[in-house]
Amino acid sequence: MGKVFNIQRFSTSDGPGIRTTVFLKGCPLSCIWCHNPESQKAASEIMYVADKCIGCKECALVCKNNAHLFSGGSHMFMRGKCIGCGCCISRCNADALLYTGEEMDADKVLDEVFKDILFYRKTGGMTLSGGEPLMQYDFSLKLLKGAKEKGVHTAVETSGYYPGKLYEIAKYTDLWLYDVKIFDESEHIKYTGVSNKLIMENLKYLNATGSEIILRCPIIPGINLTDEHFEKIVELSASVSSVKKVQFMPYHPLGTEKMKSLGREQKYENCEFLSRDAILPYLEKIKDKTDKILEIM
Repeated sequence: MGKVFNIQRFSTSDGPGIRTTVFLKGCPLSCIWCHNPESQKAASEIMYVADKCIGCKECALVCKNNAHLFSGGSHMFMRGKCIGCGCCISRCNADALLYTGEEMDADKVLDEVFKDILFYRKTGGMTLSGGEPLMQYDFSLKLLKGAKEKGVHTAVETSGYYPGKLYEIAKYTDLWLYDVKIFDESEHIKYTGVSNKLIMENLKYLNATGSEIILRCPIIPGINLTDEHFEKIVELSASVSSVKKVQFMPYHPLGTEKMKSLGREQKYENCEFLSRDAILPYLEKIKDKTDKILEIM
């Protein structure tokens, strides 16, 4: 069994070809710009989308802990009283309340993945994302083994932050989508909550196994949108022979509303999309310094 918060079919941005991306709950990082904040905690959570509430008060009628309060035409969800039973979700008529995170059997997940097996052809397949798939190591391993048994191409999108051995899971992973966020360790701790030492060690290990790797680099204004950061990406990619491609991921604020619906404080307050054009000048400066493919996603 594993905790899944989304299965996205016909994805074209999580690896080559047409893919089914399985998003797993739980992440050891807490990046302040995270666009999937519902993935961070391992436990299921209730999201409350205030704009969708129609004031029917059905949630308040079934909540035994009085976590839903209606006053002056507004609905207040008091998370401190919520025990996560989900009674209110089943009674919400407007999808203003929803669970994020469902316990699923690996075989059930694979059944969903195999529904589109005809569309994968040679390049498409299954991608595990999150959160951090390696936090659910055994579950991820079962999914990857099952996919390979059917001849399905596999990819794992990872932060690289995992203290255990990656040998077994690497045997069933065709492609690693490996996040590289910040090079300075103190800055990495400041903005993601963890050191980057383990991340870099695991990248070297996967390179030594001959695993195919794509570096994925989120570009965040005010944090790593600098010439120095792009230069270091070139240096890193040159030192990792298994890296054939570097993908740059411009910041988008789609996680901002999710943070509100989870009742969390928004620590990164930039609400503007970073355009591809803002990244192009940086790529122009480094494109002749590397033989890797450079892409803006």
